Amino acid sequence: MDRPRFVIDSAEAEEMAEQLGQTVLQLLRSLVKSAQILARPPISKFHVGAIGMGSSGRIFFGVNLEFPGLPLNQSVHAEQFLIANLSLNAEPCLKYLAVSAAPCGHCRQFLQELRGAPDVKILITSSEDEKENEMNNFNDKDQEFTPLSHFLPHRFGPDDLLHKDVPLLLEPHRNGFSFCDDLRNGKINGGDDVKHAALEAANMSHAPYSGCPSGVALLDVEGKIYKGSYMESAAYNPSLPPAQAALVAYVASSGGEGYERIVGAVLMEKEDAIIKQEHTSRLLLQCISPKCEFKVFHCTKN
Repeated sequence: MDRPRFVIDSAEAEEMAEQLGQTVLQLLRSLVKSAQILARPPISKFHVGAIGMGSSGRIFFGVNLEFPGLPLNQSVHAEQFLIANLSLNAEPCLKYLAVSAAPCGHCRQFLQELRGAPDVKILITSSEDEKENEMNNFNDKDQEFTPLSHFLPHRFGPDDLLHKDVPLLLEPHRNGFSFCDDLRNGKINGGDDVKHAALEAANMSHAPYSGCPSGVALLDVEGKIYKGSYMESAAYNPSLPPAQAALVAYVASSGGEGYERIVGAVLMEKEDAIIKQEHTSRLLLQCISPKCEFKVFHCTKN
């Protein structure tokens, strides 16, 4: 059985749309139910699917993830999953988003970290909200998609706190960190490759408000490595922790595989960080995969 895919390249998306007699934007709507099937919400049983199209024309899937035994704020929202998926695939810009239910305030705020966030076009596919989309049809070409500015008219985000030259979410980050001395004696399943992946994730991390980038790399039973970067929000609470970002990579790559297949994990963060990911990352990983070996290492500015 083929594993579900979380990315569709632009040429295939156009071909799929043509075969269905649709435009590519109409295809986004039709793929939302496929995304919902892939969601993992064992607590709420509320499956959320998000389908995004980037400036490259590629299509990306996002789903919600919930973790029994952990606080609800450890969950990953479908829109967060989607943005992490774009980041993992070096997609620089989100242009369109079709989602099965109206984005919650948490996600509307998280999306503000994107360059040009007010212009991201959103389509809500639930029947009640589709009527609102029709009433707010700003451009026939956009197939009833509504700008994010409609859903969050009085935005608070990077423009309020950062210099305009600071890279935003999905834009290249070069945080310039290298290994600290504690790596000389640290050993982990998978060897140095897992450590290097965690450092790479930390160097790609979006943490302009705390100045505390971090990254997590996961190792599965087959020796495959999945990395995730911390993604900070100007409103703090909607931030996506690095362990959850790494789980996005795991789910997107492994499809239906269970978390118990994760056997090793490395967290890379600054030793003097004013916010630390260690305790919540350890709690999450011990809960979903009790046999996972978890190590913490530190990085320093070059």
